[in-house]
Amino acid sequence: MIRIAVDAMGGDHAPGPVVEGAVLAANELGVEVVLVGQKDLVERELKRHPSPVSPIHLVAASETIAMHESPSSTLRKKDSSIRVAFELLKRGEVQAVVGGGNSGAFMASGMFILGKLPHVERPAILVIVPSLGKGTVIIDAGANADCKPHHLVQFGMMGSIYAERALGIDRPRVGVLSNGEEQGKGIELTRVATEQLHSTALNCMGYVEGRDITNGRVDVVVCDGFTGNVTLKTMEGVASLIMSTLKDAFHASHLSRLGLLLSRKSLLQAYARLDYAEYGGAPLLGLNGVAIIAHGGSSPKAIKNAIRVAKETVSHDVNRNVIESLESFATVRGGGDNKFPRRVWSQIKSRIETFSEKPITEGEERETKGGGKV
Repeated sequence: MIRIAVDAMGGDHAPGPVVEGAVLAANELGVEVVLVGQKDLVERELKRHPSPVSPIHLVAASETIAMHESPSSTLRKKDSSIRVAFELLKRGEVQAVVGGGNSGAFMASGMFILGKLPHVERPAILVIVPSLGKGTVIIDAGANADCKPHHLVQFGMMGSIYAERALGIDRPRVGVLSNGEEQGKGIELTRVATEQLHSTALNCMGYVEGRDITNGRVDVVVCDGFTGNVTLKTMEGVASLIMSTLKDAFHASHLSRLGLLLSRKSLLQAYARLDYAEYGGAPLLGLNGVAIIAHGGSSPKAIKNAIRVAKETVSHDVNRNVIESLESFATVRGGGDNKFPRRVWSQIKSRIETFSEKPITEGEERETKGGGKV
């Protein structure tokens, strides 16, 4: 059974929603959850819920990192819940870490404790947003504000592997986010990155616009972290506006309320597709371990789904596929031309397609400093 550490103190309203989400995950997902946080507070929240189907363990951490604190706080606070969770992962006592709240501190802890996968220059945040297809991957969504073209090429490769392995998309279509589809559009970064992506065996569609993220034209959208984060926050705001406008419209009159009653089931299904809580957390790809960033305001359902994303990322062995890919050509800029050889990519694809997805077995239980077994 996969073990996942969850920062119980991470989030706007922690630990309540985090603990409830962990209980939901233990009941529904068949995973062991290790809650890391202040013992008294976490135990009090656990007592509010019946004993879960799968075990939930507690590892004590005396310190927390607030939303306003800088990422460097993780270096000073050696017993913070974020840091302790990553140390569990580094020691092999869990297979993944999930954390909300201070995303900067979460990323800094992951980099400091775990480091990067071999040959990865910049870990990137990957998010899945609703679209007319199976969902569209955006990478990077906030980890790297300033990028070079070869960083975007790496993002495209990692996003393509994730879309294929986790979403089941055959030969994912990869596009570079720009202000138009024409070749003359964009900036130097996007122009050079697009040229390099076209020289690879990735299924590169060239430039794509913001509307293509949701219309099903592309499966993976590549951009720098500044652009990706602004895009993501804009989409969240638009979705919220749509839901609020519809709510007001359906409560405008008795007739519209009747229409709401008659169409309630269909509307709930549509809302589920737009609800961020259904998509859980965002993998921090390129890190030497599975780390999932949850929204600071995550509801219990969102925490549960962030744990689901962690389980799926571990089960699909996404990180190993990234390693296999990058080891095939030493570095993304191998040979100095920033190109992925097509012959090499064919070998990578073959490995991906034949890779065995064996279930992860439990190791021996280990004693934690919180008194429980992990």
